[in-house]
Amino acid sequence: MKVTSVNPCTEDVNGAFALLDKDEALRICGHVKEESHLWRELTVNQRAERFRKLASVMRENKDEYAKLMTQEMGKPMTQALGEIEKCAWTSDFFADNAERWLADEQVEMEGRKSAVTFTPIGVVLCVMPWNFPFWQLMRCAIPAMLAGNVCILRHSNVVPMCAMAIESAFKLAGFPENSFRTLLTDHKTVEAMVASDFVDGVSVTGSVEAGKTIASAAAAALKKVVLELGGSDPFIVLESADIEEACKGAAEGRLINSGQSCICAKRFIVVEKRAAAFIAGLTKRMKQAKVGDPIDVITEVGPLASAQQLKTAVRQVRSSVSKGAKVKCGGGRLGKRGFFFNPTVMVNVDADMPIWKEEVFAPIAPVMVVKDREEAIKVANESEFGLGASVWTKNQLDGEVVARRLDAGMVYINEVEKSDPRLPFGGTKKSGLGRELSRYGLLEFVNIKPVVAKL
Repeated sequence: MKVTSVNPCTEDVNGAFALLDKDEALRICGHVKEESHLWRELTVNQRAERFRKLASVMRENKDEYAKLMTQEMGKPMTQALGEIEKCAWTSDFFADNAERWLADEQVEMEGRKSAVTFTPIGVVLCVMPWNFPFWQLMRCAIPAMLAGNVCILRHSNVVPMCAMAIESAFKLAGFPENSFRTLLTDHKTVEAMVASDFVDGVSVTGSVEAGKTIASAAAAALKKVVLELGGSDPFIVLESADIEEACKGAAEGRLINSGQSCICAKRFIVVEKRAAAFIAGLTKRMKQAKVGDPIDVITEVGPLASAQQLKTAVRQVRSSVSKGAKVKCGGGRLGKRGFFFNPTVMVNVDADMPIWKEEVFAPIAPVMVVKDREEAIKVANESEFGLGASVWTKNQLDGEVVARRLDAGMVYINEVEKSDPRLPFGGTKKSGLGRELSRYGLLEFVNIKPVVAKL
């Protein structure tokens, strides 16, 4: 069985890649498990040196890696280069902090020498999506591996070339052969790997349905799982907001990765006194966005990643229009070649429309007008998702009050939400469980073990 990589800009085939059958995939998992002690027995500083080398490899090959992203899933080149740099920064950041974060914590106990230790659990299976091909994996694998675990990557079959390039980067950085492996497989084989004795923990970034399926398999085997799933982040514009800055942030948040990001502005909630100005400003910016070949450095919006993504976006807009929504700009496919979708602003939106209640992976900005701050909070929280949110106001104290009342894993005030290695990343409700990045992410796949010696 093979999987085909397609360039979403041209619809040309990049190549076909053979998928491993279940037996071969499990055989490799067994080798990884058997040799995991070689990585675990290194000191934290020895592991850190490998990750500093990985950061160098990423920077030295950033043009090649960025081009792979544009070829396989259509990411604009400037954003692809930024993604690689973020991976390198994160690798350096965790290398600088891991020893301190993993140090034993001494506990005062009468007549005893007591410490809390942090030891790796073993093999972590990373099930990753296509939209940030390098970053999604790195933000999972870097902390897990610095803690002493080894990783197996099962990437989305949309990006097999990126998946293999990631394994190559680890090899170039001098990691032991079976400390990091990429396996191209079908979905059923993923469940078999989770159920096997060769995998000790699972990290999933993907859809809610994918998360449920893999989490169920992990639960049946009593294995730790971290889930980073869908998002439909509210973007709240309060009465005191700087409208120009809010419109700039709204366009940036909705167009990042051509609208294909779990954590980005997706539901625009604006108080009625500022609605007209905000809608006009956002519409103007969306119309001005440069759509085109993602390899061109001036392109801001590339194609959607696949024909299926394009089909879904068209359905969401058409269905919402049939229910009464109105299109201010865009609204459909752009051109006949490539999976391009016009940057779109929609108004007269209600909570039953697909562009509001579903996760939207396209450059579509639905705007809902509310009476005041209280209604804005209520509408923002009426979602099955709870990944990120942003609040726009000149009153910082008011913004912080609103932020604490939002059902979200992270909230930014007067800027669009983003992942950052210094901060924990994750969501609530159907957006997932557990955390990545920061010390909290580093400790997700460790055994927190007290060691007590009676004196």
